[in-house]
Formats: sequence, C-alpha cells, structure tokens
Amino acid sequence: MATDWQDYAQQMMEMLEANKNFKNTQSAHTYTPRPEFRPLSKFEKRGNKLGHGVWDLIFTNR
Repeated sequence: MATDWQDYAQQMMEMLEANKNFKNTQSAHTYTPRPEFRPLSKFEKRGNKLGHGVWDLIFTNR
C-alpha cells in the first residue's frame, strides 16, 4: 500500500501492526522504501507536485 497523506500512512501502520495476522516486512514502525515494481500512480504524481511525501507499507500474512 502507498499513500501521499501522512496521517493516513500512520493510521495504516498502526492498524496493520496491531493485527496479529500481519507482519511488517521492515522493522516495527518502519515504512518501506518505494519499491521499483510499483507503478507511479496519478495520485503519487499529484502528491509529488504538491510537495507531499509518499509512504509505502508492505506487510505479509503470518
């Protein structure tokens, strides 16, 4: 998952880390560097133009 809204990224991180069925592929409370395989979306392009950061999260099933 990825978002250009920091508050939403924090909410996703909290919810996913609180769920025992998911595991962050990074260390706890750490966002994933932008994966090269993820296409650049129109939302990310817009966020970049507005100076927003982009936060990626990759979790796996336990």
